Amino acid sequence: MTVSADVKYIGVNDHDIDLFEGQYVVPQGMAYNSYVVKDEKTLVFDTVDRRFGDEWLKNLRGEVGDAPVDFLVVQHMEPDHSANIARFMEAYPKAVVVASAQAFSMMKNFFGTDYPDRRRIVKEGDTLSTGRHTFTFVAAPMVHWPEVVVTYDSTDRILFSADGFGKFGANDVVDPEGWDCEARRYYIGIVGKYGQQVQALLRKASSLDIGTICPLHGPVLSTTEEIAHAVKQYDTWSSYSVESPGVCLAYTSVYGHTKAAALKLAEILKAKGCPKVAVSDLARDDQPEAVEDAFRYGKLILATTTYNTEIFPWMRHFIDHLTERNYQNRKVGLVENGSWAPSAAKVMKGLFAKSKGITFCDTVVTIRGALNADSEAQLEKLADEILAD
Repeated sequence: MTVSADVKYIGVNDHDIDLFEGQYVVPQGMAYNSYVVKDEKTLVFDTVDRRFGDEWLKNLRGEVGDAPVDFLVVQHMEPDHSANIARFMEAYPKAVVVASAQAFSMMKNFFGTDYPDRRRIVKEGDTLSTGRHTFTFVAAPMVHWPEVVVTYDSTDRILFSADGFGKFGANDVVDPEGWDCEARRYYIGIVGKYGQQVQALLRKASSLDIGTICPLHGPVLSTTEEIAHAVKQYDTWSSYSVESPGVCLAYTSVYGHTKAAALKLAEILKAKGCPKVAVSDLARDDQPEAVEDAFRYGKLILATTTYNTEIFPWMRHFIDHLTERNYQNRKVGLVENGSWAPSAAKVMKGLFAKSKGITFCDTVVTIRGALNADSEAQLEKLADEILAD
């Protein structure tokens, strides 16, 4: 892939991975992006996952031939990007590695050395010239590790954005859902906790004239429309704003009665004109998809059983995923089931105690075993309340 006359893509596509970061299903694979800048001096941005070291070095040599490489810029030390630093430094013995001070500390932990004789420490505002190109480093702490820097090439107007603007999926696969769906799931799952830090980075980026975004995962964004849309989405996601009108309805069910209530409630919501009802069985459906829906829509309904005087484990797991990502500014409705001592609603509400801007519906639906006329009437009342502005 040619990014510009001087900038070439040398990344790899991973179709063998089952779970990204040990938890995210990636049916379309994963891309580990790397770029080489061929100028008076040659510069490489980031390496790739350990399993693809041979392929990556072959891609690099395919672009530079036998010529030396002068710099390796390490923007992010997560192993899917940094694992081949040692191999690179051995293959190019005159190269200098460029990174933040914290990145070098991590480098020593991973590789046993921080390359004291072959390193250049950079901080906010520092620049590096390769000849025609001047690169400015921008600190991006906690987006989403503390050592992260992103890099702006003022010559070609390229932002090398580290994990920012990344996306699940290999680059040799056409995503039928476009950029948003898997970029959203990626952002919320991996970066979602750090909205304040992302907002800070967006403010810095707003002063740059960006013509191309080169992330470490997913496609290069190269048109004005793509970049404007991606920035708008990141602003929405990182400010914990509502992206789309609708309700995320997440449930767990042991013997099917709570499921029946959830599905009945979904029917009621649709009949009352709700534009979207995203229903998830938390024990069977992909939880990161449910987390994505909870952040995408402005309203959330949780339905679960009382279990060992607490709540069903998958519901606790789901709520933990929300709260640890700073879930906020949402309206929440609760449905509980308990044959003799229903207490799930109280437990669920308590799990949001530290969350900001959560408004709970006054109506709490309590089912004692199976739905009946009284609990169905409560579902109707909850639907009216959750849909009210």
